[in-house]
Parts: sequence; C-alpha cells; structure tokens
Amino acid sequence: MSQARVALLGGGFSTDDDALLDDWILTHARTSRPRVCFLPTASGDAAGYAERFLAAFEARRNCAPSVLSLFRRELDDEALRSRLLAQDVIYVGGGNTANLLAVWRTHGVDRLLREACDRGTLLCGISAGANCWAQASHTDSFGPLTALPDGLGLLTGSVCPHYDSEPGRRLSYQRSVATGALPDGWALEDGTGALFTDGLVTEVVTRDPAARVYRVERDGAGGVRERPLAGRLL
Repeated sequence: MSQARVALLGGGFSTDDDALLDDWILTHARTSRPRVCFLPTASGDAAGYAERFLAAFEARRNCAPSVLSLFRRELDDEALRSRLLAQDVIYVGGGNTANLLAVWRTHGVDRLLREACDRGTLLCGISAGANCWAQASHTDSFGPLTALPDGLGLLTGSVCPHYDSEPGRRLSYQRSVATGALPDGWALEDGTGALFTDGLVTEVVTRDPAARVYRVERDGAGGVRERPLAGRLL
C-alpha cells in the first residue's frame, strides 16, 4: 500500500535561485526521472508563473515537467483524471487559497488529488499551494490576514506560510490558534520545507540556517506554545 505524502514549501523556483528546495522535493519522488505537474490555479493560471516553472524544471532538473491549466481547460474528465494520476509529483503554486479550492472543486480536481495521493503521488506546494492540503489555513485570500477553516484535509490541523516574512503573520496566526479560529498547526518560515508521511512530519529541511518550521498549539491558558522542529540544512 502506498504512503500518502505531502510536502509544504517555504520557497522554490518562484522565490529562490539555488533550487535547493525543489531538488529536495525531487529526491522524494518515486522514480528517478519523475513526472512533475505544476498547477498554477491559485494565480489564475498566470502565464508568467507557468513559464518560470517550465524554465526552471526543464533546464535544471532530471524530470519531465508539465503545466495543467484549469482556466483554459482542454481535457475532458477522463483525460484529466489520467493526467493527474500519471504524475509522480504535483506541485501547486501560490496565490489565492480560497479561489484555488473553489476552482478545484468545480472541476473535481480535489477528488483526483486525494486519489493521486493515495496512489503514491507526492503532493507539494508553496504559500496557497501549502495551505490547501490541511484542514484549515491562515490566508490573505480575502484581503486582511484571516482564518480560512477550509482545505482538502489531507493534513490534520492548520498551516501558516510566510511566518517570518510578511508583517503581522506570526501574531495573527498565533491569535487565530489561541482563540480556536484555527486548529493547532504548522507555521513555515521562508526557506524551509516539511515532509508529511501518512499525516506525520517525517522530515524538515531548510536552505537558511536561521529559518525554522514551527508547531503552534493552544496552551490551555488563552495563548499558544510555539515549538521549533528540528531540521536539516540543505
């Protein structure tokens, strides 16, 4: 039986020049030359974003990259299922988490991603592409930072990206967890990655010695506990 694997990224081709986090992702693919499909749904399938992905993965990696557009969908339901289930890695880009989830559900992609995960495809992504896998997330999908009690639920709890790089993120996420607006969860500083296997954290990495992934939990006294997870420097 395949293990369900999800990786949360605090960086990658869209933010970093060293490719360390993307290379780390490929080491966890199930084949030596993995098929990697990029879903830029959260950005409205921005053409420039897709082009950056293809340029980065075609030029620098031993893999077979592709891009799946839903705003300009060309595949019928059967072909869409075949396309997603054939991938070794599905990489989701950043943007608007709430819009991403709505579009996926309209096209049935949410169900197909769960099926792909159950069959051994590694699911990963940055920002909205990290938020989407959990039960809930901390997002600016509606303008100001807020709790989004929605997600695919492949990971129990909540996710907060950009924990150290966007003003107000840390305090806002901690407040959401403390009040119960969000369940306990994981916060990623930029430059980090966390791999979950069957729902449990099995590896944490960082491209910056100072960057951390945190477990954030209610402390029972109206506040939170913030615990850094041990990580490996790439």
